[in-house]
Amino acid sequence: MPSATQTAGSDSRPTPIYELTGVSKYYAAGDVVALEGVDLTIRKGEFHSVIGSSGCGKSTLLKIMAGLTPPSKGRVMLAGTPVMGARPDIGMMFQQATLFPWRTTLENILLPIEVREGKAAAASARPRANALLELVGLKGFDQSYPSQLSGGMAQRAAICRMLVTEPEMLLLDEPFSALDEITRDFMNMELQRVCAERNATAFLVTHSISEAVILSDIVHVMSARPGRVVRTVEIDLPRPRTLDMVTLPQFGQYVTTIRNLLDKGAFL
Repeated sequence: MPSATQTAGSDSRPTPIYELTGVSKYYAAGDVVALEGVDLTIRKGEFHSVIGSSGCGKSTLLKIMAGLTPPSKGRVMLAGTPVMGARPDIGMMFQQATLFPWRTTLENILLPIEVREGKAAAASARPRANALLELVGLKGFDQSYPSQLSGGMAQRAAICRMLVTEPEMLLLDEPFSALDEITRDFMNMELQRVCAERNATAFLVTHSISEAVILSDIVHVMSARPGRVVRTVEIDLPRPRTLDMVTLPQFGQYVTTIRNLLDKGAFL
């Protein structure tokens, strides 16, 4: 979903938002190399995915991008400033919705603002939160509790919680993997729609090749540990994407290309 926002001068591509340069991560005094020399550029309005075998460093990469853990080497920049800790212009969504059961849907959505800025700021953000609830089809559920929501509804509330601080970047850690296949497909289409309406910039960690292809502008294929981005696949399918695109020969070619890379150990 490339944005209309452009860089200055003759470059017609969208503005770089996230830039990772030479990012590596070592554990056990350097004996374990989780990531090695990762370079990424994510531009305004783009949807990127990373895919690789279990243990290749995908989640470590996401934590570094979120500022939750520092890289051992390299640089992470968001909107021109270093990422050196958790910050409000980065929104995260995890496999589970993790809504607090004693708080209503609206209260759960406003929690990040309440924690960072106080109850008065959270109260002022109620119109924004209600607009997000309407955007994801949860209008009228603002006073419901998590126990009254289905799994898909809870994840839609989690999308609202991620978006309420109006972050520059959305980081998604397999957000729908715990849902059944039908609900997961629906939520992927919802995520695409929300990102398109807000011109959001997103980075998804997934184990599903089909999910990566149907959602992404660019898919990064990682090698087994030490994790390195060994191939970047640009997905040239029209937007908005639809579920029936999985039957297109071009879709199948992308899936086969990525699967072959993974089967061969991403060429090590």
